[in-house]
Amino acid sequence: MSEATWRDPRRLLWPAALLVPTLPFQGLALAAGGHEWGWWLTPVVVFGLIPVVDLLVGDDRVNPPEEAAAALQRSRYYRVLTYLYLPLQYAALAACCAVWARGGLSPFAAAGLVLSVGIVNGIAINTAHELGHKRERLERWLSKIALAPTGYGHFYVEHNRGHHVRVATPEDPASARLGESFWAFLPRTVLGSLRSAWRLESARFRLRGRTPWTWRNDVLNAWVMTVALCAALAAWFGPVVLPLLAAQAVVGFALLEVVNYLEHYGLARPRNATGRYDKVDPRHSWNSDRIVTNVFLFQLQRHSDHHANPLRRYQVLRSFDSSPQLPAGYATMIVAALLPPLWRRVMDRRVLAHYDQDLGAANVHPPALARLLARYPLALPPAR
Repeated sequence: MSEATWRDPRRLLWPAALLVPTLPFQGLALAAGGHEWGWWLTPVVVFGLIPVVDLLVGDDRVNPPEEAAAALQRSRYYRVLTYLYLPLQYAALAACCAVWARGGLSPFAAAGLVLSVGIVNGIAINTAHELGHKRERLERWLSKIALAPTGYGHFYVEHNRGHHVRVATPEDPASARLGESFWAFLPRTVLGSLRSAWRLESARFRLRGRTPWTWRNDVLNAWVMTVALCAALAAWFGPVVLPLLAAQAVVGFALLEVVNYLEHYGLARPRNATGRYDKVDPRHSWNSDRIVTNVFLFQLQRHSDHHANPLRRYQVLRSFDSSPQLPAGYATMIVAALLPPLWRRVMDRRVLAHYDQDLGAANVHPPALARLLARYPLALPPAR
């Protein structure tokens, strides 16, 4: 069977992923019409409307047949959609800088504008994620361009060569531990990922007997893109836009990290008889088959297959029965993650259920161990 005989039922839905970077323009139109709340359109749609529609539409667990996968992967239609996100992303950034430089925004409108452009650039990191895993040189450079507005270019190195190697282990700064709140996870993952990216890239050059202080260093050339972008926008619109650029970058990379937080929360890969961690499989990532969010995020929610097969393109990622399932799509779970009591109430019991109530099998946050044992007395303490 090929793509010619199996038609992707979502083929006409994938362009909806390009709606998000157009939302700031729609907010601008509303604000120009005297509706100041228009600057809040992007966060309201992403974290209000999409979760509701997700709930109403429900799940879709259909997998493309393997006989059609090769043809689907070759199809330029799917990769062009990821490319198109970038010009829309940059156009939205420039438009928001122009509004900011013009001045006259109330604190309410300014906050909405910061969140709007930060969300667009934060979701762009997901596009960078899709592009950065591919072998094609063009797509790898486009990945860095998508990362530039958030100043998170080191993600290109750390995610591919760090996170994918250490995922679901205590050594991975991007794998959240059971009982760890997002607010505790955020500084640990931001600093840990930054240090790891630099160590990985420095080691690559040391093995060749070269200095890492070169434009070929993928951490440095990605950061240079950010500096060049900010300098260009400041020259165009004036230095007044620099606070906007800094604030939206924080929103953007925090959005990435809250997604990291929920993707592997509490999950652990056991060590085998040789002392090495077991190979990554579908049990080590939280999945969601909510169709709406999957369309908007280029199927990032089929995260288990992505970790098992990083080179598979989004259109052929599969859902597995063995993967632990989130109770809702990412848009909904992001909101829950920002509220630790709600998150613990929803997710901690799911982690323990995934491990048949064996706390020792999970990736536990050490300071939370006593609280977890008090709340779940049937769970066993981690083996020493």
